[in-house]
Amino acid sequence: MQLLSEQEIERRKDREDLMKLGINPYPAESFPINATAEEIHKNYPNNPDQYQNISIAGRLMSRRIMGSASFAEIQDATGRLQVYVKRDDICPDEDKTFYNTVFKKLLGIGDFIGINGFVFTTQTGEISLHIREIKILSKSLKPLPVVKRDEEGNVYDGFTDPELRYRQRYVDLTVNPEVKEVFKMRSKIISGMRRYFDDHGWLEVETPILQAVHGGAAAKPFNTHHNTLDMPLFLRIANELYLKRLIVGGFDGVYEFGKMFRNEGMDRTHNPEFTSVEIYVAYKDYIWMMEMVEDVIQKITESIHGKTEVPVGDKMIDFKGPYRRLTMYESIKEYSGVDVSKMDENGLRAVCGEMGIEIEDSMGRGKLIDEIFGAKVEEHLIQPTYITDYPIEMTPLAKKHRTEPGLVERFELFVNGKEIANAYSELNDPIDQRERFEDQLKLAARGDDEAMAMDEDFLRALEYGMPPTSGLGIGIDRLTMMLTNKSTIQEVLFFPQMRPEKKINIASDEDYVALGIPLGLIPALRDLNIHTIDQLKEQDINKLFNDICGKRKKLKLDVPNPTKEDVEKWLS
Repeated sequence: MQLLSEQEIERRKDREDLMKLGINPYPAESFPINATAEEIHKNYPNNPDQYQNISIAGRLMSRRIMGSASFAEIQDATGRLQVYVKRDDICPDEDKTFYNTVFKKLLGIGDFIGINGFVFTTQTGEISLHIREIKILSKSLKPLPVVKRDEEGNVYDGFTDPELRYRQRYVDLTVNPEVKEVFKMRSKIISGMRRYFDDHGWLEVETPILQAVHGGAAAKPFNTHHNTLDMPLFLRIANELYLKRLIVGGFDGVYEFGKMFRNEGMDRTHNPEFTSVEIYVAYKDYIWMMEMVEDVIQKITESIHGKTEVPVGDKMIDFKGPYRRLTMYESIKEYSGVDVSKMDENGLRAVCGEMGIEIEDSMGRGKLIDEIFGAKVEEHLIQPTYITDYPIEMTPLAKKHRTEPGLVERFELFVNGKEIANAYSELNDPIDQRERFEDQLKLAARGDDEAMAMDEDFLRALEYGMPPTSGLGIGIDRLTMMLTNKSTIQEVLFFPQMRPEKKINIASDEDYVALGIPLGLIPALRDLNIHTIDQLKEQDINKLFNDICGKRKKLKLDVPNPTKEDVEKWLS
């Protein structure tokens, strides 16, 4: 059973009344549109003659009834436009029902309408549309939240509850139009990056989301099962191993924008489903990749903001290259004062204990170093900074460093204390790669549920030969957070993962009877839209008494009226 508010009940009655008048509140035919609100505001002053036969559609967002004439606002995808409605214009005959009943009473805020008319300027100088005809396109059965703004347009009482905004993004986008700008900017970031890659001749591809072996990153996967093949599958945690197969197959550069899925925690910068782009370019190394990343991010920032400096919280971040470079060991020594470069696992465990860093028995040397780095270094990396040359234990898929034993050729880009990009000189020695996978299996045996699995087909591909290659992954969600000055990942995802909504416990007949309510009066309660015990307890005694007696008579219930004392006992 659906619980309805008084407004929702009233809107359903309006829907029925429209249908009784022969008006379909959800017509099937298309509605022709030849202008938008934004276009009218922008171009009408210079070309008024071109706006004498305008057709526009959108939501009715406000209305001021003034007798035989009214002002209202319509909102389309581009913005709002004031409209002027005159009774005799939309009802030229003697029958004024459409204005007096339909427009004034049965139309509601949030309803979609299509209108035809001409644009003019009011005496106060506001560009408006004088309506000749109105067509109802979709009746809204739920009222929109009322967002209050001052004369300058600043919101002072809005739809701001994060739980509701993220869960009901469709409402958020409707009543908070500025939210759309974040997602338009997100789209520009992706299209700008795609254009950059295409201009360099790299091929956009698609790889499997359902994978028999999870690999390409250290993360816990989501498990599923294919019934026909009767085999377990995983939602991909990365697309790296498939993209490198394509480099083996002869492509010089491939990239993919796609969803990744990691069965891990949720916080301000993590969502279990996220978007990244991964790109692999043959005959390149991680040093070349650093220069490419600087170039692409700088160009995207300039294309969006017109400059390379952007505000992020209370800081100003400059994305102009070149970026600072620190090795992993150098960064830990600089910000913690400890040199971990020569420490074994036992030594690292002792350091973690001294620093108060929580660790687990399953963690090997690589993860222990990563924990120290996360606790002592990340928060200091505000301006774009490359952390380079990671311990080999941390990166099973990267090539061994050309000059530093025990390290690999890898970098991560950190901005405002968060990692937004990760890149390697890719490991293309199949024997070395097999040994690294075997080390991962040992970690998995110790209980590390983020350790990589053995991928025999990927090893087979490497055995056919892969050219020297550099690979990169960029987190689109986090990059968007930086470039739109948003502090949580939920702000840049249309539909972030949410906890299940709390279920409303609908009261049964037995629940009401247990309170002393006669079974025969329960239909009256339900007709009053009282469906839970909490709703019942919130009622005013006198009002409920009068309402119950009225409903009993209207519904012709074969049961006596309750006394006021009876009603008082129900609520106590």
